Amino acid sequence: MALAISTTDFTPGGDIAKKFTCDGADISPELSWNSAPAETQSFALIADDPDAPAGTWTHWVIYDIPANTSQLQQNVSKVDQLPEGASQGRNDFQKIGYGGPCPPPGKPHRYFFKLYALDRKLDLKPGASRQELESAMQGHVLAHAEIMGKYHR
Repeated sequence: MALAISTTDFTPGGDIAKKFTCDGADISPELSWNSAPAETQSFALIADDPDAPAGTWTHWVIYDIPANTSQLQQNVSKVDQLPEGASQGRNDFQKIGYGGPCPPPGKPHRYFFKLYALDRKLDLKPGASRQELESAMQGHVLAHAEIMGKYHR
């Protein structure tokens, strides 16, 4: 079986509830996954909006999620180092942790939550950028899965 990611907080391809956006409490949704390759040493996750006016907007960067983890609870703390050992990077709002959907009025935007199973922990300090994460992941991705939700104002 292939790596798969899911959430109980929105239907794949469906609308993301306001509480997960800048119009609400701006908390991260629950995400869970299964069927990671046996060689997985850590996970990384990038959440982004490819429909943003300025180009793809990064909403969340989290990495070094322990290999024995299969879920991120709703409302992950917006701190650079999590108790379980994962680190969070800086999003395009220039903040650490999750920054929810916040599109301009108009058409719905798509928000992708992309999970990567990696063959090692990454040698990145907390607060890394998406570009630093993607560079560190090169050649180390064992599997990839994603889920998408939509939001509009």
